Parts: sequence; structure tokens; C-alpha cells
Amino acid sequence: MRAERSTGVGTDASPGAGSGAGSGGSGVSSGVGPGVIDSPAARLQALFEGHRLTPTQRRIAHSMVRRAADVPFLSSVELAELAGVSQPSVTRFAVALGFDGYPALRKHLREVAPAEQAADSGSYNEYQQAVEAEIENLRHLAELLADPRPLQKAGRLLAASRPLPVLGLRAAASQAYGFSYFAAKVHPDVRLLNEGGTMIQDRIEAAVRAGASALLCFALPRHPREVVDTLAFAKEAGLTVVTVADSAFAPVAKVSDLLLPAAVGTGLAFDTACAPMLLGRVLLEAMCDDLPDAQARLEEFDARAAARGLFVE
Repeated sequence: MRAERSTGVGTDASPGAGSGAGSGGSGVSSGVGPGVIDSPAARLQALFEGHRLTPTQRRIAHSMVRRAADVPFLSSVELAELAGVSQPSVTRFAVALGFDGYPALRKHLREVAPAEQAADSGSYNEYQQAVEAEIENLRHLAELLADPRPLQKAGRLLAASRPLPVLGLRAAASQAYGFSYFAAKVHPDVRLLNEGGTMIQDRIEAAVRAGASALLCFALPRHPREVVDTLAFAKEAGLTVVTVADSAFAPVAKVSDLLLPAAVGTGLAFDTACAPMLLGRVLLEAMCDDLPDAQARLEEFDARAAARGLFVE
């Protein structure tokens, strides 16, 4: 059986996603715990845990996690350029983490997150470099997926919500659409919210009245203010907000109950989102594991599709 899905439903070994350091009380786990790969990125995220960081500091932290292998070798000026902030901001960031300054932070990083510097990519052209960066994003995602608990929790929340609203605006609209397209084959009531405006709160209220208990959001840079406002409204309406975002330090973290991070590529004129897309599919798998009739629904769809000659064999 192959109803646009190549793996079975209801296995006990579904992948999971850990997440990075939290901010502002959001439900973001560190991804560092039993069974988690002990990687430089994971140790960096553990370092940031428990600190209330400003948006600029979250940007620095996000850049450090993405370049975890290189950070212990970077000067404060180089880190500032990497994160797109000022050098004094890097110094203040180090102090906010409890160090006397950036040299002390870098010394600490060399002790707790040792790693060989990344191989020289100077032989790659700009297109190859973009692909290599996405491969690195996927490797980082694989490390986070070693802890299945956050993803399994998200799957249970989404499976139990009837209806299930799925939000994604602007750059994230295609992610929300893709998830909703497949989710509708196994979930009885998926409601796609991919257009903003004054109606979006009405649609959330309608979902709540119909019995919704959770909302899934895909949030990618640049983060629209409307997404943050909409998630705040959803929480006030009583929904549990599960968010797939580019970073545990994204602006949506403070209005999310459970955030699952997957980095985007920034080497081209427009960001690339292979890791968030893949995380969305893995989350879909986790949701299927908590929908007892998911397999039956897929088989029913496959039979109808065959009868209608829907797909070219």
C-alpha cells in the first residue's frame, strides 16, 4: 500500500525532535538528556538554557548553534559578523551568560564543546555551499531527533485536537499547506490557516467552538508580527500552541507551549527550508502514531484513488 506515504503507521520507533534552549517561559526543551547525541550544538544549547536573552542575544545564540563546530575558534568580531550584530553586543551576550567577557566564554567553549574546525569549503561555488549548509542543518536536526519525547508529545497534542488548525503565513505558508495536505488523509478535521488578515482570529475562535484543543504553527524568517499576535490570541483562546520554527530563539518562542526547532539555510537570496519541511513530515508521523485509524484511512484513500484512476502508474 502506498497512499502517498512510504512507511507504516503506529510503529514504536517513530523519530522525535528535541529542541533548543528556551526563552521567556516557552515550552522549549534543551534536547540534552538521556539518549541524546552529545554534540557541540547540543552542549551549546544547554549552555543557553535558563537565561532570559534579548532578541539580539537570541540571534547570537542561534548563530552559534548553527556553527557550533567553528564557534570556539571565532573572535568576538568574527562572531559579531556571523550574527549580524555589533561587537559590543557579543561582549554583553557573554556577560549575560555569566562570563567576564567573550574571551572567557570562548575558553569555556573550547573546553566543553571541543570540535575540529570544519573542513575548508573554499573549493565549493556558492550553489554548492548553499547545499552543504542545508546538509549541515539536516545533520543538526538528526542530532535533535535523538530525543523523541518532545515530538511524541506534540504528536499526541495534534492527534487529540478536533479540529486541528494549522497556521503558516508568508514564507511558512507552503510548510503549513504541505503538512495540512497529508494530515487531512489521516486526521478527520484539519483547518489550514495560511492567509492573514482580520478573519484569522474569527477562524481560530470557530475552531475553538468546534472543540479544537491545539494549534500547529510553522514559523520561518522573517517572522511576521501577525504570527506572534495570532499565537498570543490562540493561547488566550485556550489552545495549546505547537510551533515548528527556525530556532529555539525565534520571536514565536514566547507565545509557544512547545517549540520544535529546525534551522533554515541563509546562503542564497531567499532562505531554504529543507529541515523545517522534514521536521513537519516527522511530526506528521508522530501524529499518525496517536491516530488509531490512520492506517485504515490511508488504505481507504488508496482504494478510492485507484478506483478513480487518480494517479498515473
